[in-house]
Amino acid sequence: MTTQMLETPEADLVYDIHGSLPTADGHPPLVMIGQPMDASGFGTLASHFSDRTVVTYDPRGLGRSTRKDGRFDHVPGIQAADVHAVIEALGTGPVELFASSGGAVTALALVAAYPDDVTILVAHEPPLIPVLPDAQAAERARAGVRDAYEGKGWGAGMAAFIMMTSWRGEFTEDYFAQPAPDPAAFGMPTVDDGSRDDPLLSDRSWAVSSYRPDVDALTAARTRVLIAVGEESLDTFTGRASVATAKLLGQQLTVFPSHHGGFVGGEFGYAGQPEAFARKLREVLVDAN
Repeated sequence: MTTQMLETPEADLVYDIHGSLPTADGHPPLVMIGQPMDASGFGTLASHFSDRTVVTYDPRGLGRSTRKDGRFDHVPGIQAADVHAVIEALGTGPVELFASSGGAVTALALVAAYPDDVTILVAHEPPLIPVLPDAQAAERARAGVRDAYEGKGWGAGMAAFIMMTSWRGEFTEDYFAQPAPDPAAFGMPTVDDGSRDDPLLSDRSWAVSSYRPDVDALTAARTRVLIAVGEESLDTFTGRASVATAKLLGQQLTVFPSHHGGFVGGEFGYAGQPEAFARKLREVLVDAN
């Protein structure tokens, strides 16, 4: 693996190349992106593609990529321009792209704005509120996570986030009638460290979950766009958003093993099924070509 830094006027973007460029097998590089997860989250998945050149990336302001733009928010269009710049720096032409969570939102914005950058996009569980039938209730649930974080700190915010993302079905009044979850029940700290800059729990990433896909641009692009979901996530927030996004694009949903983090190993405490996930991703990429 080699690590590169791309210096732009607004950010210094760090990315890792697992393998060689130009690629040894004739395939385009397989780029993997997340949000707010950085490249470290793709270590296990990348290891299952040792026969291919894989590129992993830290979004601006996350991990090793530093910002120079004076901003703290995370905006899909800006992140998409960053990924475009990294793809150009690779110098290989169009890439194949696996993108998860907020990274999948960035990837949808990328294909809409730069349709020649990507041949195949597998967008895994994009957390898109506007596509949901209960969008207003989902916004209220999201605000509840922010309020818990602002009021009581990281542990309370993360407990509220887990409650929101594990809720099955639409956000009904039954959801909002629940008592605030106890952070200790999830192994989270109950002491407030005073920080309020977490990109997942604050409102800094609301532009990600508020993004509305440009359906016309996506369907007109030459990119093969596939919306994917974990089989355990189908009726959760991100699963329902995936179902709705696939419907908007007029396609069948692509179902993967495991959950929202189904490609991660045990290093993050909530392991998925990375071997089975990688096998499915490989099949999907082959079939889409």
